[in-house]
Amino acid sequence: RGRQANTTRDRTGAAAAAAAPTSLKMPQSVPESVLKKRASLAELQAKREQRKAAEAAKRKESRKEAFKRAERYVKEYRASENELIRMRRVAKKEGDIFVEPEPKVVVVVRIRGIMGNSPKVRKILQLLRLRQIHNAVFVRLNMATINMLRLVEPYIMYGEPTLKTVKALIYKRGFAKVNGSRIPISDNKVIEDNLGKKDIICVEDLVHEVYTCGPNFKQASNFLWPFKLSSPNGGFKKKLNHFNEGGDAGNRGENINGIIQKMI
Repeated sequence: RGRQANTTRDRTGAAAAAAAPTSLKMPQSVPESVLKKRASLAELQAKREQRKAAEAAKRKESRKEAFKRAERYVKEYRASENELIRMRRVAKKEGDIFVEPEPKVVVVVRIRGIMGNSPKVRKILQLLRLRQIHNAVFVRLNMATINMLRLVEPYIMYGEPTLKTVKALIYKRGFAKVNGSRIPISDNKVIEDNLGKKDIICVEDLVHEVYTCGPNFKQASNFLWPFKLSSPNGGFKKKLNHFNEGGDAGNRGENINGIIQKMI
């Protein structure tokens, strides 16, 4: 019995020795290049998060400023309209004739193609950025532009836009010209990045600058890609005739707003 017990103990010890690892493994060290890469990635991630937080804060402030400006512009438009109404009433009461203020800005739409155009007409249409049929642009009225519009009257229609028309064109058909590319105005950041130096940071600033013909009208107008409109619902009457003769071409005055609404 004693021999059997000793033999059993020897077998158990041998099995335990076989099950135990033959040698202790040393922990593997991480290469220094991997540690540097990890540190640099962590630093980049921290900078990225910091930049995102700063951009979010700036975007929030810009949104607040845009709302404040929009409210101020609404009050300005209402005050201007009320002043015109007051002046009309005063003139009517005193038996005078009220002369409406001359328009500062017109919207010009090309209604005819290139067939039969003279070189001068082609050049003027090119200067007005009306390269395609149904293109529309905002133009400031002065002696030079008035003469240009008169020379190309058979090929265009133009008139004084209302605030509703300006907003509809910019909000619904507005595209920005950025580095020669046609970019949709999907965010105020597009406007702020290109016209922020001119204190134009949102769409309402752009609408106000165009509608009131502000000091930065040229930059705002050139920032807008020429509007690409559709054919009007119901079609044109007769494009070859002047508006005064029952056609569509030439100066339409305030009647331009109705047909532009059909083309948007």
